[in-house]
Formats: sequence, structure tokens, C-alpha cells
Amino acid sequence: MNVNLPDNTPVIMGRIPGQTSTLNYSDLSDEKLVRLLVEERDEEAFNEIVNRYADKIFRLALRIIRNTHDAEEVLQEVFLSMEKLNTFREESKFSTWLYRVATNASYMLLRTERKYKNNVSLEEYIPYNDYGILEGMKLKDWSNMPDEVFLNHEGMEIIERAVGELPLAYRVVFHLRDVEGLTNHEVANTLGLSVSAVKSRILRARLFLRDKLSDYFYEWRK
Repeated sequence: MNVNLPDNTPVIMGRIPGQTSTLNYSDLSDEKLVRLLVEERDEEAFNEIVNRYADKIFRLALRIIRNTHDAEEVLQEVFLSMEKLNTFREESKFSTWLYRVATNASYMLLRTERKYKNNVSLEEYIPYNDYGILEGMKLKDWSNMPDEVFLNHEGMEIIERAVGELPLAYRVVFHLRDVEGLTNHEVANTLGLSVSAVKSRILRARLFLRDKLSDYFYEWRK
């Protein structure tokens, strides 16, 4: 995903033309890049942050909005918002701050376009108990299925469609936790939730997806 930012973006105008640097930016931590960007308005630091996070931010926005054009708009807005890095506090991870900005921008776009609906809950969705065991029905076991079945084109489409059916609040938690690999604490900080709420939502999202996917993958085994 390429980020085409306007030439007059203030945050990337700090490096003196012709100035060179011996820094290997790809080896620097996020926090070091942020300091270079805030204190020296370093263009290369900005570019490295874009390289690291553009695809991740686009995927998150697309998961929330489910529209490529709008997700690209959020991506542009997030990186244009880098001039607000003075709101970042180093006691939290930079990636958490950036995901929070992207999430808020995505929700704002949905609200602006009057498409934001978050009144669907999985709290009553209990085909499985809290231990992930299906009660009162025959358990369909496809846990030993080879990876190539999940990862082929049809399998990926089935999985993506099932994820898309998750209510928004659960879809976002699932994406951050199980796709982007954030910890429960990082997801909680990103979304302004308690850790227990994150754990509850990710459990119910996983059970919902297991139920949605079980018929397709179980039938494949027969």
C-alpha cells in the first residue's frame, strides 16, 4: 500500500536539502523514530514509520469500514495526523497510539457517513460454553486439517466472509488481537476497553467464527 501524501505536508519538511545521514533507520525503534520526527522533523524517520505501518493501518481501516476507497482515506488522514505526535506519551507503545488514531479515524468516517452501527452483540451467542466446548450437539472436529486447506483460495474466502459477519466491536478486537498480534493489554489501550472486556470479546469472536466455519471444514473431511 503506497501512501501518497501532499508535498506540503508540514511534518516531513524538516530535513535540509542535500543533508545526508549515517543512521540506519530500519534498525531504529519506533520510539527513536518518533523522537527524530518530533525533535528534528526528520523526513527519513517519517518515511520509515510509513513503511512499517502503512499496510497495517490500511488493513485495520478496511476491517472496520469494509470499503477500499474509504480505508485509503483513513490511511492518508492517519499519516497526515503525525504532526500531532506531541499527544504521544512514551509510557505506551507508539504502535498502540497509532492504532488508536486509525481506529478513531475509521469510526469517525463511519459516523460521518451515517453507517456506524454497533448495537449488535455476541453476549447471547452461546453455542459453546466458556471453555470452547459445544454442548448438546455433536462436536465437528477439523483441528487436524492440513494448512493448505485453510490457506487455499476458497478457504481464505470462507474465513474472510465469516470474519466480516462479526459485529463491528468484535471484528475490531479480533483483527487487532489475532491478525495484527497485539496483546490483550495493547488492544485494551488502543480501544479504551478493560482487559477483561477484550478477553470476553475475543473469546466470543473466536467461538462465533468456529461455529461459522465448522460446517465448511468438517464437510471437507468427509
